[in-house]
Amino acid sequence: MSAQLKHQWSIGHNYLTGITFGRWCKLLAQNGFQVSPAYLHRAAAITLASLSNSVCAGVEELRYGAAIRQAPRPKAPLFILGHWRSGTTLLHELLAQDRAQFQFPNTYQVVNPYTFLTTEGFTTRMFPWLVPPKRPMDNMALAFTSPQEDEFAPLLMTLTSLYLGTSFPRRMDHYDRYMTFQDASPQDVAAWQSAFVTFCKKLSLHDTRHLLIKSPPHTARIRLILEMFRDARFIHIHRDPYRVFQSQRHFFDTAGWYTYLQKPDLGAIDDGILRRHEAMYDAYYADLPLVPKGQIHELRFDALEADPVGEIAKAYDALSLDGFAEFSLVLRDYVASLKGYKKNSFGELDAPTKAIVADRWARSFERGGYAK
Repeated sequence: MSAQLKHQWSIGHNYLTGITFGRWCKLLAQNGFQVSPAYLHRAAAITLASLSNSVCAGVEELRYGAAIRQAPRPKAPLFILGHWRSGTTLLHELLAQDRAQFQFPNTYQVVNPYTFLTTEGFTTRMFPWLVPPKRPMDNMALAFTSPQEDEFAPLLMTLTSLYLGTSFPRRMDHYDRYMTFQDASPQDVAAWQSAFVTFCKKLSLHDTRHLLIKSPPHTARIRLILEMFRDARFIHIHRDPYRVFQSQRHFFDTAGWYTYLQKPDLGAIDDGILRRHEAMYDAYYADLPLVPKGQIHELRFDALEADPVGEIAKAYDALSLDGFAEFSLVLRDYVASLKGYKKNSFGELDAPTKAIVADRWARSFERGGYAK
């Protein structure tokens, strides 16, 4: 990665630059104000950004607060589920091409949940260079307008997300509870749900299309999602567990370095990947019976990669989504534009690690039909 891109990822694209000053102080206090010296420049940039965010958040509340609170909840959002590095981003990008039916939170909105209604137009026009053109972990295109994980928005609004464990790895075990929320307090659950609904209302304030939502942690939150949106629909994508493990390792060795505020324990990364996968799918399979018939569809990453149009057609049929005939023309053009993209390539896992993955993720091999 070039020095310019490293700088952009290190400061300009850190998701915490969307936080308000009060929340930032609270987050630092929760972590004992312990920021490693190597990352003090990052903390300084977040502090400066938080001051202007607080001012803009006040303006946005005055302008839109009452309208947002009075707005109805969006109807029938579509949630993309799946473990990190399982193909959720590709699926998100493909479905997002159906602009007649879907809107989606973009990169700017998810990291500026307090202010995007007020600041998005100006900032994205004047400062597009703040976002690097490609993601460091997989070289997929990136822009302020790209479909993006919504996880960052309620994170910044409530400080309840397992992603904070990447920024503050000394308390990763504390933040991991916010993937499933099963061990979180009722107050934390209520705060997260309230923030999530508020963010969705803001997205839908001037746009009545269905929301297309993608965040891997939602795979472990079907129960909470159905409490908020009983008519929610879901697509779950899965991939060869060995490739998932390798790709998630690669993530921590690339994008992770531009997020840390404390030096990580590199020796704990593999076990963390294994544990979070297990916790995610314990919750997923426990919640799956709660989904009403016709509101969830599963697909494989390798099948989607081989026949994107055909697999998306199956999903539309399974979920009773309208308009595929018209959308298919746009989708084919988009798929054609992806030719030449090279995904990451990994060698074989070493035998001891392969055995551990096969043992601890045995359910995913079995349920997905993958060979060990």
